[in-house]
Formats: sequence, C-alpha cells, structure tokens
Amino acid sequence: MKTTLSMFLILCLTLITRLYSQDIASVSSPDKNLYANVSIENGKILYSVLFNGKTMIEKSPLGLITNEGDFTSDMSFVDSTTSKISKDYTQLKIKKSFIQYRANTLKCTFSNKEKKQISIVFQVSNNDIAFRYELPIWGERYAAVIEKEITGYKFPSFTTTFLSGMMEPMNGYARTSPSYENGYEADAPMEKSTSAEGYVFPGLFRVGDNGWVLLSETGVRSLYCASHLSKYENGLYSVEYPNPKQNNGFGSNGAQIGLPGVTPWRTITVGENLKPIVETTIPFDVVDPLYEPSQNYKFGRSTWSWIIWQDNSMNFEDQVKYINLAAAMNYEYILIDAYWDANLGYDKIKELVKYAASKGVGVFLWYNSNGSFNDAWPTPLNKMNTSVARKKEMKWLKEAGVKGLKVDFLGGDKQETIRLYEDIMCDANEYGLMIIFHGATLPRGWERMYPNFVGCEAVLASEMLVFMQHVRDQEAFFASLHPFIRNSVASMEFGGVMLNDFLNKGNEKGQQRLTTDAFQLATGILFQNPVQMFALTPNNLTDVPEFEIEFMRNIPTTWDEIKFIDGYPGKYCVLARRSGQKWYVAGVNAEKSAKQLKLNLSMFAGQKVNLYNDRKSKETYMESLAIPENGEVSVTIQPNGGFVITK
Repeated sequence: MKTTLSMFLILCLTLITRLYSQDIASVSSPDKNLYANVSIENGKILYSVLFNGKTMIEKSPLGLITNEGDFTSDMSFVDSTTSKISKDYTQLKIKKSFIQYRANTLKCTFSNKEKKQISIVFQVSNNDIAFRYELPIWGERYAAVIEKEITGYKFPSFTTTFLSGMMEPMNGYARTSPSYENGYEADAPMEKSTSAEGYVFPGLFRVGDNGWVLLSETGVRSLYCASHLSKYENGLYSVEYPNPKQNNGFGSNGAQIGLPGVTPWRTITVGENLKPIVETTIPFDVVDPLYEPSQNYKFGRSTWSWIIWQDNSMNFEDQVKYINLAAAMNYEYILIDAYWDANLGYDKIKELVKYAASKGVGVFLWYNSNGSFNDAWPTPLNKMNTSVARKKEMKWLKEAGVKGLKVDFLGGDKQETIRLYEDIMCDANEYGLMIIFHGATLPRGWERMYPNFVGCEAVLASEMLVFMQHVRDQEAFFASLHPFIRNSVASMEFGGVMLNDFLNKGNEKGQQRLTTDAFQLATGILFQNPVQMFALTPNNLTDVPEFEIEFMRNIPTTWDEIKFIDGYPGKYCVLARRSGQKWYVAGVNAEKSAKQLKLNLSMFAGQKVNLYNDRKSKETYMESLAIPENGEVSVTIQPNGGFVITK
C-alpha cells in the first residue's frame, strides 16, 4: 500500500512539474558541440547553454519590461521556427580579414497575459551564441520604451571570473566617467563580484574544467542604450542598463525604440580552451555596415607628442619634430592633441597639415566631445556636440586636408550618448574623416557598422602608465589579459609601445618604465587596432637600438589571420598574427619569474626567423633562429618581458 501511494505521489509531482516546466526548443551549432536550450517554468522564460555535453550556463532568465507590457512573467509559448545562416564577408579593421559565418537559428515567440507577443532569436555558430529580442507592432502601438531587461547568466558554482568594474557616473577627471578605464581582477570567485556599479562588457569566466565563456554585446547604435553586467546577486549576473546619473542625469537609462524593433545582440563565446575566445569574430558576424564609406580609408601607424611630452608639446616646433619622426618611421599619421586651437590656432594647423603632407604624413586632430554633459574643459570645445557646429568644423577640416579626428570625454552608455557617437561618425564620413574615440565606451560591432570608425580606447591605457605608479607596476598583468577580454571583442587604441626608459620628455628620471623593450615590441603585435598611435619619441631614433626602430618601422596594424598559441589571462599570453604573407608571433610574461615555453609554430617550420627577446639583465636583443621542421621551439620570457618571432 505504501509503495503504491509513493508511486502515485511521484506521478503527481511529475505531472505538476511538466505542467509548470516546459522544454520548448533547442538549437545547436553546425558542429553539434554547442547547444542553447529554451524552456518555460511557472510562466518565466529560461535558457541554458551546453558545450560538449557540459553545462556552461545553467537555466537563466530571459525577458523585458516595457511601458507597453511586462514580458518577464505569465508568459506563454506561441511557436518556434528554425533556419540556417551562411555569410561570407571581408573586414580589414579586425583580427581577421576574411570571415565565413555559419550558424543555425531558432526563433521562439511568446505572449504575455495581455496576449502581446515578443520573440527571442538565437543564432548558434561553432563556439558562439548571439541572441536578441524582437518586438512586433502591438495593435496601434508603433513605439515603446524598454525600461528593463532581465537577461541573466547563471554559471556553475565553481566558476571564477575575470572582470573589470564599471566606473561610477559623473566621477573622475572633470566628471567624465564612466569611460571603461578600470583594471581587472583575475580568477576571482563569483562571490567577490560585489561592485555596486556592476561590470563592463566583455566579461570572461572560467567554468572550472568545463571550459571558458566570454560575455559581451554587439550591434549597439543610436536606436538603443549600451548595457553592462550587474554585480553577482541571487546566484547570477544580469544585463543592466546605464546608471540614471550618467550624462549628468539627462536622458533615459532605458531604450526608446520604434516598432517593429530589436534589441542589440547578447553574445556568448564558449570554448574548451581559450582559442575560441581569442579568435572569435561574433561581434562582427551578426551586424552589417550602416552606410557606405565616402572614400577608401587608409589605416596605419601614427606618432603623437602628448603621451610622453604632454601639454607643453603643443607648439609648432615640437609638432614639426613629431611629423619628422613619423616621416622617419614611414608612418602614415601624426596625432595633434588637445589645445591645438588655443596654442597654435587654425592657420598654424593648416601650415602643419601642409608640411606633414609634404612628408607623406596625414594628420589626426583631437577634439573634446563636450558641450553640456560633463566638466571637461580642454579645447577645442563645443565643436562636436551639435550638428550645426560639427558640420561647420568638419567642412573646414576637409578643406584643410585633415584625415581624421580623435574625440574624447564621452563617458556614459545612455541612448542619448550612443546617438552622439553615431552622429559624429556618420557626419565625419560625409567629409571623408576617420574617427577614433578616447575616454569612451566599448565599441560594439562598430568596426563593421561604421566604415570610418578606426578605434577606441575603452581600456586602462598608456596615459595611465604616465600618471600612476600602480598601473606601471601592473602593466604586464593587464597586457596579458587584454587579448583574452577587451581586445577580443573590439579594436583597442591603447597608444603604447613606449621605448623611453622614463615616461617623460627628459627621459632621465621620474616615471620609470618597468617592462622591457621586447615587452613593448610584443604589445605592438598583441594589441590590435587599425590605426595605432604609438608612443615613440624623437629621441628614440638615436637612443634605442637600431633593430628595435627597424622593427617598429615595419610593424603592421591590419591583420589577415590570428592564432592563439598559448597563455593564461593574468599570467602570460602568446599570439600569432598574419599580415599578408608575413607572420608575427608575440608573447608577454606577467609572472614574477622567467617563463619557459615550448611552442608549436608550424607557420615557421623549417625556416630561419628573427627572435626579439630579453636577457636576464632585461637587455633586449635580436638574433637569428632556425625553426625545426616540426615547428617546435623553446622560448624563455623574462618577468615583465616579452618576445617577438617573425621572418
């Protein structure tokens, strides 16, 4: 009798569970290794992610809250459809020049208690998932406000994190934050993710021995706000919209969209090892160009005086020296930074542009984006924040022969601010100008979406090496992280390769550099951006070994292929990049002792190559190296050191 009763109770519980928990659909990658599963439990939409049969993300919530209805509870499944995507494209500004994207798609449609529908679309390629919400027209409603998104990421309890905290709004220099310039904590337990402001995209997670997950978003433009990860709460991370205090409290922290409308893509990159994380192209696979380029933009290398010689270099004589440096290095550009309008004036700038052109060097000019949303005072000011002023300025820039702009101080992720980013880029294209952003947010697919976008800082970059001792102390640590996280999803204009021993004009005392020259050369390969503002100084032409200058004279900034070779974020990193037919292998060591590595470099098998490396004394040297036919080679990287191997 007891056995019969127990069986009856189990049957009842099973029926109740099925009633309130419904597996709806799943979609796999083309190679069948990666799965996204969708279900409903108690009227709530959930998804989970499996890779090689192992759970990478446990059942996690999906849904939106809008001013036209709640799509987070009391949801019902309507239907689902599947399809396939095959897309080949060329993109010269990212880590690979030719990409073949193959994915399986799943579109699940749900309705809320008011019978309004919403769809969630998943695109699953090998090692990558992208998903977004799609909103139809609701009766007579052709517009809506997305107030909140409950998309979550619930990782297994043994997961550790590699995260960078979101900066507080209206803080830091002239109240210009957030600008994605915090450091990282590596391999931290999730319980330590307690930042009140949450964490920036991208975020890297090690799911124990199961593998790795990289979270980000892409496709953010003027039609939506950018988002970030919340702190770890109730067992998961959630998508969070901007703090209302950003942009001096002006503008909604949600998103105003027209219907039908879509959200940006949430991206999940998964790998058993770090190779898929480093090599992913998913931020660009699911977006397309928003307009045609007005001309064929030329990418390349640049000098800039401000990073080492600072504000006092904003004079005609010093800028001529840096133009001559660019010419001596065969570089394509020079960046003339803040206060050029006040210290030099528009007429003198035209003279400099003309002189630079005579040397085969193009000019980028710095601009302050501000007019009303923070206290940043460096000039030119009030030139980029309104359409009228911007187009007038850009007309003059085109006539003067300027090639591009570096626009600074755009802290914040509200839709109001994202719209300004897009307006600047779109207007600049009409005048044939390239755009780099500084003091800015993470670019989310922008290399493909905006043809004249050529880079963004959004990292604790080279200027902080000049200003802060603790950043110099951790330079190698951060450098070993960027290829796995920040630079994995977007171009990163770091402004590095510093060959001065001291990071100032005198180069004799003061801000001492703690990394080796070989480390600096290696970061020129590890850090990817189509236009690189290198931190070389005129004195480097005579006080740095000639083989280092020759290396920098020929360094590429655009790449056709990338290969992850070895590494662990926060400890060391070795990558290979190919430009044309030429391969470069570069590595850095963030640990306290020398790192001995056995590397398989098949691209150099049976060839003689040049090795740039460090002695124990930290002296950088170059020597010829014969690579065996099997491609295996042993390399020792000194602490705070690096190496490069190339033909």
